[in-house]
Amino acid sequence: MVKSLRGMNDIIDSNKFQYFLQTATNVAQNYGYSYIETPLLEETALFKRSVGESSDIVGKEMYQFIDKGGHDVCLRPEGTAGVVRAFIQNKLDKAGGKYKFFYHGPMFRYERPQKGRLREFHQFGVESFGEISVYEDMNIIMMVCDILNNLNIDFKLKINSLGDSNCMPQYRENLLEFLENHLDDICDDCVRRKDTNPIRVLDCKNNKCQTLYENAPKLLDNLCPSCDEDFKILQNLLISNNINFEVDPNLVRGLDYYSKTAFEFISSGIGAQNAIAGGGRYDRLVEFLDGKATPAVGFAIGVERLLELIELPEDERDGWYFGALDEQYISLILSLSYKKRKNQKAVVSLKPRTLKAHLKAADKENARYCAIIGENEFQDHKIWIKDLYQKSESVIDFDTI
Repeated sequence: MVKSLRGMNDIIDSNKFQYFLQTATNVAQNYGYSYIETPLLEETALFKRSVGESSDIVGKEMYQFIDKGGHDVCLRPEGTAGVVRAFIQNKLDKAGGKYKFFYHGPMFRYERPQKGRLREFHQFGVESFGEISVYEDMNIIMMVCDILNNLNIDFKLKINSLGDSNCMPQYRENLLEFLENHLDDICDDCVRRKDTNPIRVLDCKNNKCQTLYENAPKLLDNLCPSCDEDFKILQNLLISNNINFEVDPNLVRGLDYYSKTAFEFISSGIGAQNAIAGGGRYDRLVEFLDGKATPAVGFAIGVERLLELIELPEDERDGWYFGALDEQYISLILSLSYKKRKNQKAVVSLKPRTLKAHLKAADKENARYCAIIGENEFQDHKIWIKDLYQKSESVIDFDTI
């Protein structure tokens, strides 16, 4: 028997999945965002230049191959780079103004499957272009809060500032000096990161390294006045809006393109891989990909990680169930249901059943109304209806239905 590939799961019970997408989409649209969809397959160079060759995603996890045309391509491992590529390719960077997009879809990373982490997984994300103010960072964080609150998911917010081109170089030198003095104590991955992008060592999951980095230089102690002021404003905004948060000086996110604000939402209900959403500002990425320098900020939510935290609201009975007591009336109920579907949900039983069996099937569909035609109803040009919520019965004309 042919089975799905390891870490690539079917979505059979899609109720929670659809409920999340509807909730997140409604929130994003309420904030003025419009939908964008980018290809699953992109040039590998896009992610090497944006995500960064020092990241585990590019270094270890991409589904990369040479296609039949000889092009080096890969399945997208994250959503932001593709949206930025589309932003530049469609010359929106040259047009100026502000653009706000949301997206959702599958991403691919070849990593060890575990609870809440798959090789094919889904993200919901937003990207805001053209807003340089830290107030937009707050707006983005508030959007994530709204999505999680609407889903009744408890969360904890962590924030940090990664500085900018004014303060990062000096911090980089301070961190390099610290790492050089502890080369024998850090893991091989951190030794590699030291030579490519030193700040990425702070994202290491090795317990020994994490203990060591508690004493490493802190970027927050090296911020320039502008970055420091923005970070203070962000904290004051969170406090004034009653959003609890924790400053985590080692929070760097997993991608190379972030600067200034970085944030992560975590939940205690999903085990060790407890990050459920994250994002931040990436003012330099558009320029890195040969576009016109454009400030940008965004976030992404890992959908699969949220599903086990979501409790679906109790469904209200809705729509119609049509059934026939005899096969000769099925064509008639098909026609009636077809007309009904123009403004309401309507499901049809395509085989004759007893009234008791039809009522049981209508209940399983959570329909509000069960509409049945038998010989007597057909002769009288009428249809029998039971309101499964009110527990009432009636008989009406075909034309009325």
